[in-house]
Amino acid sequence: MILPLLQGLKLTLSYFFSRKVTLQYPDEKWDVAPRWRGRHVLTKHASGKIRCVACMLCATVCPAQCIFIEAAAEPDNRKYPEKYVLDLGRCIFCGFCVEVCPKEAIEMTTAYELSEYSREDLIFDKERLLEPPEPRYESKRKAG
Repeated sequence: MILPLLQGLKLTLSYFFSRKVTLQYPDEKWDVAPRWRGRHVLTKHASGKIRCVACMLCATVCPAQCIFIEAAAEPDNRKYPEKYVLDLGRCIFCGFCVEVCPKEAIEMTTAYELSEYSREDLIFDKERLLEPPEPRYESKRKAG
């Protein structure tokens, strides 16, 4: 009974006298893992057209049902999303939408600062999803 107590005390004292690792958060950002699942982004072709073909697979596979897509068709019968809404307040960041997309139209970036003051600000429409996240997130990912 005394031996486990002494082992626990030894471990506690070793951490007590070691150097503390504290990040001064607003000034220092932590490095995220390469496969971090953060803010969603819709991607475009080199021509500038959105890659999404409104196949509805991402909305179908989403367990939180946070993706809403309204499809439309161009004159050449190519489908595209007229409305693409993603509610980050409901999203569980599982990454199923990224995995199921046949055109690689949706990606998850390493952006992790997603707090807002209202729920309405967490609802991303197509225009907001097409905007890239702030560059401070992507620079660490590409360097590593």
